[in-house]
Amino acid sequence: MTETAETAEVATANPYLEGNFAPVTDEVTAFDLEVIGEIPEAFEGRYLRNGPNPVVPTDPATSHWFVGTGMVHGVRLRGGRAEWYRNRWVRGHDVAEALGEPPIPGPTRGLDFSPNTSVGGFAGTTWALVEAGALPAELGYELDTVCRNDFFGSLQTGFTAHPKVDPGTGEMHAMCYAWQDLFDHVEYVVIGTDGKVRRTVDVPLPGMSMIHDMSLTENYAVIYDLPVTVDLDIALSGESSFPFRWDPDYGARVGLLPREGTADEIVWCDVGLCYVFHPLNAYEDSEGRVVLDLCRYDKMFDRDLLGPAGDAQPTLDRWTVDPARGRVNEERVDDRFHEFPQVRADRASRKHRFGYTVGVGDGLIPGANYKIDYDTGDVVFHDHGPGRGSGEAVFVADPDGTAEDEGWLISFIYDATSDGSELVILDAHDLGRPPVARVPLPQRVPYGFHGNWVPDTAVAPPADR
Repeated sequence: MTETAETAEVATANPYLEGNFAPVTDEVTAFDLEVIGEIPEAFEGRYLRNGPNPVVPTDPATSHWFVGTGMVHGVRLRGGRAEWYRNRWVRGHDVAEALGEPPIPGPTRGLDFSPNTSVGGFAGTTWALVEAGALPAELGYELDTVCRNDFFGSLQTGFTAHPKVDPGTGEMHAMCYAWQDLFDHVEYVVIGTDGKVRRTVDVPLPGMSMIHDMSLTENYAVIYDLPVTVDLDIALSGESSFPFRWDPDYGARVGLLPREGTADEIVWCDVGLCYVFHPLNAYEDSEGRVVLDLCRYDKMFDRDLLGPAGDAQPTLDRWTVDPARGRVNEERVDDRFHEFPQVRADRASRKHRFGYTVGVGDGLIPGANYKIDYDTGDVVFHDHGPGRGSGEAVFVADPDGTAEDEGWLISFIYDATSDGSELVILDAHDLGRPPVARVPLPQRVPYGFHGNWVPDTAVAPPADR
């Protein structure tokens, strides 16, 4: 089954519309995919990943990578088989109109664009997410867009693409900014296991900074207030479709908000000028300090106003925040370039030994999968071969394992030599081994953002599947 929409032409003036950044044109469904190797029996569910894929032509002179309409790619695994592959545009008003479909139901909060950044399962529901004020989209098991969902009527503003789930309580924590009503503050939101908001805290800020992600420890929600801010000149001139820019005069700081506290209890600590899209994990050490492992850029959206690749490369760093003294110690973990950091889900907000990243080259082109041992300092990697690179790799724990690194990494791999993509599963304990399994896909998967492994125990398939 294939549906086709008119899409943007590849344009040499914009690297985010070229090569494997370029959109695909078809929604594809394929069944009973070839498996090279053996898929572990523990995999029963879906690997999902979201990313920008413009559904109509965009102006290459102003088109920013971050604003392309969302498309979710997914593979369903069960019983050692790859049962299906699907890719579907996430329907907002713009996508539905372009495809000649009825409008998607649900509230808009004044903004209605296609969530393009992340996708995952929570409270028995599949959610496609984006930052800056748009509501999540609820997806069906087979990736059709069901509606815009404001967490069942409980969310008063927009949301974020990077919530954090506490493995102890099962609650989801988020730091949200929104064009429509959060211009001078962010909102800390806690969502209960029933999928409804139970707590919000407004946090005033000196301006509208781009808070892409957050960190969570057992006692704190961590705010990254860094010098990428909204630029009204860009917004008014149309120089870029994403009006944020590097603003060194804004300063850089992190805030520790007690999870059950108020905004006036935040401990703010200055850091060196930089930008952080993605932290790997955070925890509190035995001396009450907060340890933040993250990917750090020297600057962002300074010269390159169309995407994140043109100003700096991301390094893997550790910040140790001392709230008693109001100081942050910054140190480099590895000099190579790392992005899309991950940690085992049950170590989130707790001390971890291992972290996982993707090595990136010029233009943020992905390459090898990395494993960092924070106890020994060892860094090992899996090289997928010439012209092959991994998207964000999600750790899936081995239910029979006992060690922190017993499990697998699952991701989409793009092969430039064939202009094709595969789903690949690696042994996280021994990253040097050949892949445990490879699943060639019926079309390439463009470079995108974030996804998750969603087991069927978290979001059940239809009863007749």
